[in-house]
Amino acid sequence: MKTKLLVVELWGVGDLAIATPFLQAASEQYEVTLLAKPYALDMQRRFWPAVRVVPCVVPWTAFQRKYRLLTWPWGNIFRLWRALRRERFDVALSARWDPRDHLLLRLVGARERIGFARMGSAVFLSRALARPEPAAHRCEHWRALAGALRLPVPPRAEIPVPAPRGGPILVHTGAGQAVRVWPLERYRDLVRRLRARHWPVEVACDPDQRDWWLRAGEGVVATPRTVGELLALVDRAGAFLGNDSGPGHLAAFCGVPTLTIFGPQLAEWFMPLHPQAQAIEGKPCPYKPCSDYCRFKEPYCLTRLTVEEVAARAEVFVAGLAGVRGAAPPADPP
Repeated sequence: MKTKLLVVELWGVGDLAIATPFLQAASEQYEVTLLAKPYALDMQRRFWPAVRVVPCVVPWTAFQRKYRLLTWPWGNIFRLWRALRRERFDVALSARWDPRDHLLLRLVGARERIGFARMGSAVFLSRALARPEPAAHRCEHWRALAGALRLPVPPRAEIPVPAPRGGPILVHTGAGQAVRVWPLERYRDLVRRLRARHWPVEVACDPDQRDWWLRAGEGVVATPRTVGELLALVDRAGAFLGNDSGPGHLAAFCGVPTLTIFGPQLAEWFMPLHPQAQAIEGKPCPYKPCSDYCRFKEPYCLTRLTVEEVAARAEVFVAGLAGVRGAAPPADPP
């Protein structure tokens, strides 16, 4: 009988994508249960079919008003806690240096609890690991956990991804938070420039951006509402271009080379895990990295990136790929 392992990753699609090499390796040796948001069910079917997903949305992952305790669904929280305690996990872990995760591991009652301590949270852990160096990619936290469990997770540069199938450039303009979104009018101009060079482009966006694109004259706009719908778009793409958000991470794991426009966060931490992944860094800011809470009226790190700057990088990126197909070879615009 395999050892029972609980993995806690309560945040975004991109975070789950970065955890994928660990989850794949762990499911070979452990009976793995993943506590994650409901979209993990779509990812499970594609990336880690041997992992059991327990869908859960915890209140402290909300963007605003997360600590209004009287509004928390305490009944649901209590039922989830009881169900997890009944599982009697041998090992539980989190890759985040988050005391809330560590308290959760303790409350679940796992015999061994592994994580990266912060603000005294070592009292909830049975084994507190040293955090990777500050400049390390987030995947290194999962590799450190893998090392603690003696799991074979390769370095970032050696993570295997599928061969690209080929197809158009998928430009996705959405993101989990507005401060990560490069302005839509600049995406519109970028799409026009790429098409003027005879590259095929498919536009996808978040639901709240759809009307803007239709008013801007984009006749066909994909608006995936689930991870499954997003994966269907990615599967027919030859390249991906978009913001620092979950769709880019999914594209990378499906074998699609990515070009990511970074703003408040650092590419060295959150570059999608693909050997041909590239990044456009946002403009300097004294508060960077600042996650999703900008101190200014707009995220200047993004809004000061011009169409010319991004288009120049995008054209070089796409020209270097063999998998973009569906139109005549690139040519200089008239």
